[in-house]
Amino acid sequence: MTAAQTEPRPLSGGAAPTTTNTGRRAWTVTGLLVVFMMVNFADKSVLGLAADEIRADLGLTATQFGLANSAFFLLFSLSGALVGLLLADRVKAKWLLLTMAVLWSLAQIPPAIGGGLAVLIGSRLVLGAAEGPAFPVAQQTALSWFPDHRRNLPGALVTLGVTLGVITAAPGLTWVIQEHGWRAALWVVAGVGAVWAAVWSAFGGDGTFRTDDTPARDKPTAPEAATAPDAAAIGPEAVTASAAAPGYHRVLATRTWIGITLAYFTSYWIVGLMVAWLPSYLRNGLGYAADTAGALVVTPWAVGAVVLLGQAVLTGRLMRRGVGSRTARGRVGGVMLLIGAVSLFCVPLADSATTKTVLLALGLGMGGSYATIAATTIAELSPPRRRGGALGTMNAVVTTAGLIAPVVVGRLIDTQGDAGYEHAVLLSGALLCLGALASLTLVDPARDAARLRVHSRT
Repeated sequence: MTAAQTEPRPLSGGAAPTTTNTGRRAWTVTGLLVVFMMVNFADKSVLGLAADEIRADLGLTATQFGLANSAFFLLFSLSGALVGLLLADRVKAKWLLLTMAVLWSLAQIPPAIGGGLAVLIGSRLVLGAAEGPAFPVAQQTALSWFPDHRRNLPGALVTLGVTLGVITAAPGLTWVIQEHGWRAALWVVAGVGAVWAAVWSAFGGDGTFRTDDTPARDKPTAPEAATAPDAAAIGPEAVTASAAAPGYHRVLATRTWIGITLAYFTSYWIVGLMVAWLPSYLRNGLGYAADTAGALVVTPWAVGAVVLLGQAVLTGRLMRRGVGSRTARGRVGGVMLLIGAVSLFCVPLADSATTKTVLLALGLGMGGSYATIAATTIAELSPPRRRGGALGTMNAVVTTAGLIAPVVVGRLIDTQGDAGYEHAVLLSGALLCLGALASLTLVDPARDAARLRVHSRT
């Protein structure tokens, strides 16, 4: 192996940055991306925090309010796929992220000024289209600053930004909603998004691992080496072909991509449920006052934050000890989803609101924390030139759960009253069981990455 092969190459001309500068810049960019995801999820959560106020102000049924929340995800999935397939591997992430942040802020303005359900739905459509590519592009950007064996922590931190966004925004936005109205809260999130865009334009950037893997990433762990095809066995022609990136159809047809996408879909259902209906459930289903519900709404997200960091530490430790990613990512993630499912199944059995809240926090927190496993697994599976598209397509499929969940839950509430909340919890537990099964049985990125390396683009 030559010296040129052992050094990371920058995205454009010029010498590769020093290790010290690269490390400092990598963590600066990662920190900005954490804040990016905080703003991203504050934008999404503001409607859920103001659910009762919006319904009362605009005279909406639960199903209509669910439709307004679902409108966010109508173009969310499509834009995520289009940006992932057409732009994420071709356009610098710095400019993609900057454009998204500006559009988020602009989308909040029409309903902040006035209007009814139609304006609210139109605003959410635009916001969803602008936010659709956010998570995969942010993950791709953060991971592009680190080799594979160092990606678990930055990947977890970017995902943690989602949780921190709710934890920091929920109490503050609830106060704004109670004191100044729900439209004022939209102005607040619009202003925060504009500030982030200005800071990112000055300090954001793409990493040196974006378009070229390094030996640190390509070097297999002991279990991976055992499953990788032998060069002598497959012949020199196959080895040469593997240097070319396989087509997307091969990447998306792997058992790992399918399993991860199914598991992450069920986890994202939990996210959609929390964003749209958790504050309302705490107020109407469990009887908490508005200010108490605004504080308690952060508990599942806080549990999720602990789970995310714990999973990142555990996965990283397992992989450093030579444990394959089938166990370190697929099985660890499957167990997380299974614990979440069991906790949700126990909610209707609890007698007190306090016990129900604890079980709900544990179930939603565990069940909604699969994103980092999904992103890092797809990053490991996919060749560099297919990584953005594979992540974007996964995100597009997964986020359809956010399109379906608010309307389904709204319909349950309209037809069953407060009992609809607990039926929604049981439905979510059943979905998590399916996700856990997919993660435990289908996910093996080392195996599928080895198979992809023997295929050239067709």
